Amino acid sequence: MLRVLRLLIGAALLPLCVAVSQALLDTVRSIPDTGVLLSPETRTLLAGYFLWLGMWFFLPQPVRAYVVAHELTHAFWGLLFGARVSNLRVSSRGGSVRLTKTNLLITLAPYFFPLYTVLVILLYLLVGLFVRPMPLPHLWLFFVGLTWSFHVTFTLQSLMTNQPDIQEYGLIFSYTIIYLFNLAGVGLWIVCTTAATFDTFYASLLLHTSVVYVALHKTAVLQTEGLYKTLMPSLKKLLVRPGA
Repeated sequence: MLRVLRLLIGAALLPLCVAVSQALLDTVRSIPDTGVLLSPETRTLLAGYFLWLGMWFFLPQPVRAYVVAHELTHAFWGLLFGARVSNLRVSSRGGSVRLTKTNLLITLAPYFFPLYTVLVILLYLLVGLFVRPMPLPHLWLFFVGLTWSFHVTFTLQSLMTNQPDIQEYGLIFSYTIIYLFNLAGVGLWIVCTTAATFDTFYASLLLHTSVVYVALHKTAVLQTEGLYKTLMPSLKKLLVRPGA
């Protein structure tokens, strides 16, 4: 029963995935035209992102580094929810960590929480407490792009294999949650590195969410009415007694 419920919730979230994608595109379109195709911050972020893509395709993949991040992310989110962590094991063929409790976010966190990117940002904030002005600010953005690309490539590769984390909550439900959280991360980077605003993204998200769900409701009503009109004559014949 719980698996069926998760499947229904996942299916109900699919239109929201469409709405979030459209809101993200609107946010990108809202960036003021300054005559420069990309801001220096965006170019730096993308430089790190695409450098990692080149490394991904042409150099040996650092699988152990991903496994470390994967298991540490489980552990970190477990600690956030009050779990006790033990028996962290990592190898080039996989890893594991023992937690005294689990939930949806703990299980799926490695697929939407870019641990190395968060560590870069936290280190940036820490250095900023003691050093002003911040040295080499664009270099920090470069590493944000690099580590975020690391997260995206390994996440996509993991999702193309049979993952117990995904199977636990079902494919559709897990994929929709992962997609929504990752797209929220994309929106955050856009707002932080461009002239786009969170208000624009939020307003667009509300608009597209209402439009897509209202359209689905109208479609469902029309389909139900059509099915009713098609089946009613047959049902009436069945209900009428012979010779009546």
